[in-house]
Amino acid sequence: MSAIHQFIPTLAPKDAIGAHTLALRELLRDLGWESEIYAWEAKDNLASVARPWQGYRKPRGKATVWLWYQGSIASPIADFLAARSEPKVLNYHNITPYELVAGWEEGLAKAVVFGRQQIARLAPHVTLAMAVSRFNADDLRGMGYRRLVVAPLLLQESFFSTEPDPEVLEALQEKKASGGLVWLFVGRLSPHKAQHRLIAALALFRRAYDPGARLWLVGSVASVGYEAALRRYAAELGLGDAVVFAGSVSEEALVAYYKEADCFVCASEHEGFCVPVVEALWNSLPVVALAKGALPETVGDAGLLVADSRPATLAAAVAKVAHEGPLRAELARRGPLRAWQFHPSVTRHLLAELIMAELGRP
Repeated sequence: MSAIHQFIPTLAPKDAIGAHTLALRELLRDLGWESEIYAWEAKDNLASVARPWQGYRKPRGKATVWLWYQGSIASPIADFLAARSEPKVLNYHNITPYELVAGWEEGLAKAVVFGRQQIARLAPHVTLAMAVSRFNADDLRGMGYRRLVVAPLLLQESFFSTEPDPEVLEALQEKKASGGLVWLFVGRLSPHKAQHRLIAALALFRRAYDPGARLWLVGSVASVGYEAALRRYAAELGLGDAVVFAGSVSEEALVAYYKEADCFVCASEHEGFCVPVVEALWNSLPVVALAKGALPETVGDAGLLVADSRPATLAAAVAKVAHEGPLRAELARRGPLRAWQFHPSVTRHLLAELIMAELGRP
């Protein structure tokens, strides 16, 4: 039986690449391919889903076998695949440039450098490269890739129908009762996500527009040093109570945050796609985002894109969305329409057609 087996450095819950990998396995099997997931590391309840990558063996016989790599960070899997004779697909989710994480976490900085070197070395060995955005495709061209297609990311279908956690929703509503505009950003605490710029912009926004405004930061910690710096920075600016570090939350709790926030604000320097933007749009939450990386592609015309990340620019953009009723209403209307273009019922069909056109049928 013909097969397409996926390889991924880390298969983890509450992770966009992990969700994509699981959804892709289901799609490949529905198309008639044998498909397994091989991982360097499988976390929590996914340990039973993935096989150890060292245990992969090509089946005997004449069946066609493709190896599909989910590339996002340094991993011994990349060099392992480069040495294999089977035809390969690279599914590229982007790797953060060194200069955006240097000086914070030395291990992470080394990993992104080595990861990008590995992706570049894979170029001669990859039959087809799939990028989840045009921005990512341009990145691959710079590394020597020539046969490239932009392929949709398969998002977690459950998020589009998940109801908010009632207890979290009630707690957030109580916090909002005192008034003040609530900014929200969802993403790992990491230098390239630039949460420090959101804190600086919030301080200015409170002085110029709304003294009661607050910022909710939802997401796990990618850099302990950066998290500590963010907390110190917020305290120095007198925002100790105005900036909430919520950490990683459940899917139901996350929906509650989207429902109760007033504006999603993103000042990230580097995004290969940015799933939280889609989640915000789906919940009719107005989006203000820095026009860098793949953010203009993901946001489309459903949010307000800003050209630079100066605190005054971000603060003015949020004020525009908050105070101009017709604009806010229009963004709330456009949001779900834009997000629907990334719904699995749409993207699954597009990716299936692409797979059949590029890889054939089993």
